[in-house]
Amino acid sequence: MDFSSLGLSSQLLRSISDAGYQQPTPIQEKAIPEVLNRKDILGIAQTGTGKTASFTLPMIDMLAAGRAKARMPRTLILEPTRELAAQVADNFDTYGKYHKLSMALLIGGVSFNEQAKLIDRGVDVLIATPGRLLDHFERGKLMLHGVEILVIDEADRMLDMGFIPDVEKICSLLPITRQTLFFSATMPGEIGQLADRFLHLPVRVEVARPASAAETVKQALVQVPSREKRKVLRTLLSEQKVANAIIFCNRKREVDTLNESLKRHGFSSAALHGDMEQRHRLEVLENFKANNVQLLVASDVAARGLDIPSVSHVFNFDVPVNSDDYIHRIGRTGRAGREGHAFMLATDKDDKYLDAIEKMLGSEIPKITVDGPGGKRPQPAAAKGRRPTRAARKVEDDNRNTRGSDGATSVAEKGSRVAEKGSRNQAVTGTAKKDHRQDTPVVGMGDHVPAFMLRPVVRTNKTGSAANNDID
Repeated sequence: MDFSSLGLSSQLLRSISDAGYQQPTPIQEKAIPEVLNRKDILGIAQTGTGKTASFTLPMIDMLAAGRAKARMPRTLILEPTRELAAQVADNFDTYGKYHKLSMALLIGGVSFNEQAKLIDRGVDVLIATPGRLLDHFERGKLMLHGVEILVIDEADRMLDMGFIPDVEKICSLLPITRQTLFFSATMPGEIGQLADRFLHLPVRVEVARPASAAETVKQALVQVPSREKRKVLRTLLSEQKVANAIIFCNRKREVDTLNESLKRHGFSSAALHGDMEQRHRLEVLENFKANNVQLLVASDVAARGLDIPSVSHVFNFDVPVNSDDYIHRIGRTGRAGREGHAFMLATDKDDKYLDAIEKMLGSEIPKITVDGPGGKRPQPAAAKGRRPTRAARKVEDDNRNTRGSDGATSVAEKGSRVAEKGSRNQAVTGTAKKDHRQDTPVVGMGDHVPAFMLRPVVRTNKTGSAANNDID
């Protein structure tokens, strides 16, 4: 099947061809005809499957007839992050170049007044994050009762980021006759309940089971001591054929620290996290897309929606606390049918989160060993295919820490030597104390007789004159 069989206009097919796309992805093939039929959609698809085009393409054709009024957008697309919103805007620019549609992007970090001017002129497509949208609405700059189509994208991410109350408020301001397109990579219970509230007789479009990893991504697990994570990461970056890579950390502070460390060791890297100014974040992304920077060290702000088809590797420097985030992180590679590679560095403190990820995947992540600094560091043998216990890995780490230059000294051997040395010291000390008690007599409060005790005593009579000085 090709795009021409989906019911799209010739102008849109021309823009799709110009973009280099020949065949629709499974979710595009299933969702586009239903959207054109004005059906509510419940779309479940893992990241990197072409989800964005499955709603932007039909929307462009549906908006071809009609005209927007001032401050009254015709369609509304809600995105959880600025990066996702900007990416959807890029999609509209690409696919809608032969249509005369107006668009506005409402995100933080951009001039409020400039956004208000666009809304005043009237827009066909309004792409926004929930917070900035409500800011404009509450200031009287925006009216929502003319919205015909609502798209809630990355709904599970909205839930994770605490945006659901804002989304509920926005939905209460929209016409009940609207068409709603609801997309999510995973479908936990809370999201299912929201879908029931927001959608009317939806068509369920699902192209992969929830929380499944793309088959094009080869996964690997490396178990390392915490203090050697950076060294092992540098070894992986040097040994693997890394064209470019995203390295994920759990904390913003760790992002900056790791980025500086990689730079000191000669790697081309840049940092990306939520505390950076929007202008700086967009600049970093553009440099990464243009291959001016090889490594992007990022927090989970970059885990979803970054459409960079040629990312060859993803490295989880930290095991994600939320198991769903693992899917979205590794989904940055292996996109558009390309082969991708995902490595995760885990310490003995990550067992809880690692177990949750493997339970979600339904299988264990293949383990590998890495030739780190100082030679190869083999993994401890795992019983019955499971990774070694935390206690077993701790013993292995202790053994490695106590080896000498010949690598032969074990914890037990060192302990034996310490015990033997202690016994000898105790014997010598005991003997010395015994000799000291026998051969060192103490007179009075010291080792000699005080001089005043050796002086003769002078006796006096009742008149105070000296008496016989002879000692009795």
